[in-house]
Amino acid sequence: MNNLEAYKMDGLGNDFIIFDRREKSISLSKDQIIKISDRNNIGCDQVIFIEKDESSNAFLKFFNSDGNEISACGNGSRCVAYFLMKENNSKKISLRTKVGILRAELNDKNLVSINMGQPNFEWKKIPLSKKMNNENLEIKINSINGDEIKGGFSLSIGNPHIIFFVEDLNQFNLKEIGPKIETHDYFPEKCNVTLANIKNSKTVKVKVWERGVGLTKACGTAACATAVSGAILKLNERCVDIEFLGGVLNINWKKDNNIYMTGKVSEIEKIIVDI
Repeated sequence: MNNLEAYKMDGLGNDFIIFDRREKSISLSKDQIIKISDRNNIGCDQVIFIEKDESSNAFLKFFNSDGNEISACGNGSRCVAYFLMKENNSKKISLRTKVGILRAELNDKNLVSINMGQPNFEWKKIPLSKKMNNENLEIKINSINGDEIKGGFSLSIGNPHIIFFVEDLNQFNLKEIGPKIETHDYFPEKCNVTLANIKNSKTVKVKVWERGVGLTKACGTAACATAVSGAILKLNERCVDIEFLGGVLNINWKKDNNIYMTGKVSEIEKIIVDI
């Protein structure tokens, strides 16, 4: 058995196990990542590796709890940014991911803001299986009462998302809807599924089914995708609070087309992982 040093953190309950590979070589198989992520074991939504990088403070690799690598993870990036800012005694940090350089800063004790880059609406980049109206994919979902709605706004925030705006989140069983939409024919790389309810132009409540994870307490890129799609549909303002069960992320889609995400992160818990 190998005892590996790691760190556990979360952003609004969206939790991560972080391995620092800048000095030590740590290699985990897909099966090992699945085992670590299992809620019957340590449990997390994503496993993150921090690696050395010449063009930024660190390069990040993200793996969902199903063991598959993903390109972007907003809350995970904010958590690692906080980890590195504390390490460097700095209030600003840059992180490189597969989708580019993300710049983060510490606004308050544990309030971290990060530039998530620009949304992408091109069907090939989301990606969708064919060219169609990404603002309304006309996918049908049913409420628990059997009422049918048709819609789905799709875009990429470094990973594929679809958002359904509904009048009452409690009228929809996302545990049932999520896996069907995640694996829909329209999404060759699967997708993250969000149900969103507009409370007012400055606040949107959401529930998220995360690709490769399942129901999650919070998801940073889903918050960004919801804010952007709602702004385009003129349902909410470009600066909006996205409300999860575990707390709020403020999303500001600025006029320069960059999306800034701000929210709290947990303190850093050092753990030992048995492999």
